[in-house]
Amino acid sequence: MDIATIIGIILGFIVIIASIVAGGGWHIFIHIPSMAIVIGGMLCATMIHFSLPQFLRIFTVVKKTVFGKTPSPSDVIQRLVNYAAINRRDGALALEKEIPNVNDHFFVKGLQMLVDGQDSELIRNFMGLEIENLENRHGNGKKILEFMGAAAPAFGMIGTLIGLVKMLNDLSDPQGIGEGMAVALLTTFYGALSANLVFIPLAGKLGIYSKAEITCKEMIVEGVCAIAEGENPTNVRDKLQAFVSHSHREEIKAKV
Repeated sequence: MDIATIIGIILGFIVIIASIVAGGGWHIFIHIPSMAIVIGGMLCATMIHFSLPQFLRIFTVVKKTVFGKTPSPSDVIQRLVNYAAINRRDGALALEKEIPNVNDHFFVKGLQMLVDGQDSELIRNFMGLEIENLENRHGNGKKILEFMGAAAPAFGMIGTLIGLVKMLNDLSDPQGIGEGMAVALLTTFYGALSANLVFIPLAGKLGIYSKAEITCKEMIVEGVCAIAEGENPTNVRDKLQAFVSHSHREEIKAKV
């Protein structure tokens, strides 16, 4: 779970709410019709823009963004170095007993192909296709969040225009003009707040998470292919550490 995302959203709302309460008259910032225009309009526009299966994945996308976790590069390298040592010592069939200890479906598939005796080219092509499809799915999820981030302020402006039309339709009460203007601007406030504190940051976080996960899977592909080609654990380690910055590289040795 990415605790920074949850803390950021909670603290963001706390700062906004505290500022409103400190200024007094907090109750004027609660207006249900304005919320309905922003949230309802945004969801309807998202449903129009994307297919129904994509729209229904919104909650899955948000869950993936907030609770998604990628393994440590050092852990991935350590595992692959261990598997390379086992492969050199006992052969690929000995890796079969390691499969139950792996929780990553993608990693399991690579190990199973090693056990089945597939060559490195076939492994690279097959696993590369999975990475490509994963990247496309993450890209679609990011597009959904970005669209919602763009639609929320737009419907906030639409709500403001609706409020202004209703206000200007009756100018007989000068005191009501100020109140009407305040209510009209609330939809812009709701739209800007939800876009800039929730949807746009979540889209950015999903992009970062996606890159980290894809890099991890590319490491797995390179490691599995190196093992399939019979490379020794030291060469496997050196090849995989190319994915990691020099400051984060660790001295890794086979532990089998």
